[in-house]
Amino acid sequence: QVQLVESGGGLVQAGDSLRLSCAGSGRSFSSSAWGWFRQAPGKDREFVAAIAWSGNTPSYADSVKGRFTISRDNAKNTAYLQMNSLKPEDTAVYYCAARLGLISVTMSEYDYWGQGTQVTVSS
Repeated sequence: QVQLVESGGGLVQAGDSLRLSCAGSGRSFSSSAWGWFRQAPGKDREFVAAIAWSGNTPSYADSVKGRFTISRDNAKNTAYLQMNSLKPEDTAVYYCAARLGLISVTMSEYDYWGQGTQVTVSS
């Protein structure tokens, strides 16, 4: 059974940092692209960041560019999202996803999803 499990969410103050992890199991994701998405209360799920299997040329939403960094460790079958200078508007449930193909910013193109982890940023 293929699973993605996120961890690392929590309650922090504005300006703080968090690192989210997404551990894959049930298959190798070394040749897959990883993505992070988020959904705030009352809003649609939106793209945050994505990284190709090679780790090169990651893609970011404009709202997080310069503050968030996506990375991966193929040996651990894990993706990460380092979030710095957090803002209250970053509050959301964060989901990781994996797709068996090229990097993508489109949710519907991802094959596997985690259950989500809550990130709450207080002002």
